[in-house]
Amino acid sequence: MAYTRAERLAIDTYSKCDTREIKYGTAGFRSKADQLDYIMYRMGLLAGLRAQDTSAAIGVMITASHNPEQDNGIKLVDPMGEMLAPAWEAHATTLVNAPDDGVAGVLEKIVSEACIDTNKKALVFVGRDTRPSSNRLRDAVIAGVTAIGGEVKDFGIISTPILHYVVTCYNDGENYGKATVKGYYQKIAQAFVKLRSSSSSHGNYDPVILFDGANGVGALAMTEFLNHLQDSLRVTIFNKGEGVLNHMCGADYVKVQQKWPEGVPKTQNVRCVSIDGDGDRVIYSVLDSEGRFHMLDGDKIATLVADYLQELVKSSGLKLKLGLVQTAYANGASTAYITKQLGIPVACARTGVKHLHRMAQQFDIGVYFEANGHGTVIFSTVAREAIQAAAKAKEGHAEKLSQVLDVINETVGDAISDMLLVESILHARGWSVLDWNEAYTDFPNRQMTVLYITGDCCRQGSHHYN
Repeated sequence: MAYTRAERLAIDTYSKCDTREIKYGTAGFRSKADQLDYIMYRMGLLAGLRAQDTSAAIGVMITASHNPEQDNGIKLVDPMGEMLAPAWEAHATTLVNAPDDGVAGVLEKIVSEACIDTNKKALVFVGRDTRPSSNRLRDAVIAGVTAIGGEVKDFGIISTPILHYVVTCYNDGENYGKATVKGYYQKIAQAFVKLRSSSSSHGNYDPVILFDGANGVGALAMTEFLNHLQDSLRVTIFNKGEGVLNHMCGADYVKVQQKWPEGVPKTQNVRCVSIDGDGDRVIYSVLDSEGRFHMLDGDKIATLVADYLQELVKSSGLKLKLGLVQTAYANGASTAYITKQLGIPVACARTGVKHLHRMAQQFDIGVYFEANGHGTVIFSTVAREAIQAAAKAKEGHAEKLSQVLDVINETVGDAISDMLLVESILHARGWSVLDWNEAYTDFPNRQMTVLYITGDCCRQGSHHYN
């Protein structure tokens, strides 16, 4: 593959500055932002080829999620909102680790192995978070896509779940929803409001939320949602961007430190919803009447959701296989509660949301959450058609199940969609967050970073102890 003069100039501009061997992982590539320019350019090249390979739009999200503000990263989104296919993760790793004069050879090999028609249209959707480095890195991605002859649709500053949503909708001919940012907000918000056909309060449920936006894009998303939710929720947003991204706030801070987030007033008996920097993780917390801190993480969310969906499925007379997928990080008490009390099958996947998503596809209705609050629910085509048919026939709670389905962003873990799902269930149950917390008691646990020393090499790893 010969370079044009413009492509050669781009390679020179985004020359490789790092000799480390790096690997495309569950979160894509992440590092200090000043080390990422050449990676972004090369991932722009790869995204263009992947778009030609699939004859579909491919997503590129520039974010480092819950990492500190000085970091950044990139992950590619496949046509139906999935994480990048494993074979292409390998291509990404090879391309990024190639020397500058080896990039053309790697691209030629990818084209040959995948039998790609490089004359096809290459359309790439790009989104970015609020980090100061994201604009510059966006430009590097666009340069890469352009060098491969592709076209870019820049969605600007959006959450990771929104990018996954618009990629999916565009590629399925808008069967899942309108392939616009506005379409995302309208679909989820309208379904949520329909579920609130009665009073916004019910039993012990009070529609008041303290929202911890982690000083990131999720705060912007929540602000826009409030324009569509009418008076169904009373949300006060904190950590809107006045502070440092993810610093002593957000879902990861609350989960790992097991502390109330900074920047949010310590108000007793009012739940706090914390999300992370790119809006795909959610953690609940509350201070009881005596000021004691309680955290409700992904395990608590998963059990609440699975129990409620099972109830709706049974009452609708549907014969659908519902299951829940966890990882080894899950609290053992949640697994025991799910299997023994709820009687719901549990599968254990490798850590990493892509592994949970694939395993959840084995069920008609697959609920998957990591303990860190990243997860969603996915429905098979059979389940979706059965639910819609039952809803039309007004069987049991099928209509409500159909509305719940539209509150869920199936394409990826979505903090605000998950929050609205939880709020819908608490409202239906008439529960306060403390009522929810009493369903079962977590085993004591702590997540920490462990430093491994092997020979002359040091490595860090995150471990969760029950």
